[in-house]
Amino acid sequence: MQNYQEKQSKSEQFIPMNVDLKHDWKVDEILDLFELPFNDLIFKAAEIHRANHEANKVQISTLLSIKTGSCPENCKYCPQSAHYNTGLEKESLMAIDKILDAAKAAKDAGASRFCMGAAWRSLHDRDVEKICNIVDEVKKTGLETCMTLGMLTEDQSKKLKEAGLDYYNHNIDSSPEFYSEIITTRNFEDRLNTLKNVREAGLNVCSGGIVGMGETRNDRAKMLIVLANLPKHPQSVPINMLVKVAGTPLDKVESLDEFEFIRTIAVARIMMPKSVVRLSAGREQMNEQTQALCFLAGANSIFYGEKLLTTSNPEMERDQKLFEKLGIEGR
Repeated sequence: MQNYQEKQSKSEQFIPMNVDLKHDWKVDEILDLFELPFNDLIFKAAEIHRANHEANKVQISTLLSIKTGSCPENCKYCPQSAHYNTGLEKESLMAIDKILDAAKAAKDAGASRFCMGAAWRSLHDRDVEKICNIVDEVKKTGLETCMTLGMLTEDQSKKLKEAGLDYYNHNIDSSPEFYSEIITTRNFEDRLNTLKNVREAGLNVCSGGIVGMGETRNDRAKMLIVLANLPKHPQSVPINMLVKVAGTPLDKVESLDEFEFIRTIAVARIMMPKSVVRLSAGREQMNEQTQALCFLAGANSIFYGEKLLTTSNPEMERDQKLFEKLGIEGR
């Protein structure tokens, strides 16, 4: 009982309500949060969520792969990597009329943000004008726009901002220490440099990570610390559960316990109270109860549609039924 009370008392000092956002988190603080009794952690996260967001509203995004496959990076989780044989066919940059058709369909289905991903290591200068044109045309549909195109330079970030891009996604994937176990074709600092370029250009930052890749709880804590200790918390923080794809090096990795995943969502909410925390990849493998607990713990965004780039995602009708059961309103 004494140990429980000590943990409970210790947790109260981490992020009092209505104070300046914290950017100096330490590993021990985060591990203490992870180790709280499950109900206490969820209650704390839910309190912080309700103090900063509408409790029963979830932002809906749709993600489209506008250039698929043959990526030169060797990310061990990714079916689009040219290093692995996953049966994925290479596709060139999608025609703008097809992108617009998909954007309009997403809007009709209730999405408010349209995210577009290209399997590039980095955006080439020769493609900047094309991408800016795509952003401009999608913006005309009334949707918010988001892109994930790999690494960006300072100048490219500014041009995307000028074109009207709202968000740029560039995940850090894991902790700095575990990162090299997953990717060796670029380093962790490359990720941070792109986030710096995006942030300084005035774009909203969308950055999170993937859990269930064989990392430790310590790695999950350090990943969240990197995000929360940035000069400004990312406006959107996607937390992905690894989707195991045959042919990738992680297709046989041991699955992460779902309570640990929910804990990760809750800790992210506590650390970054004003950010939108996205329940992202892996939802198709989650039952309704797991997703409901994630929403209770502070997740307030999802991807909506049949696919996340190249991996499957719950169908819209299934999400609509779940929202109806939970009394959640999509926005």
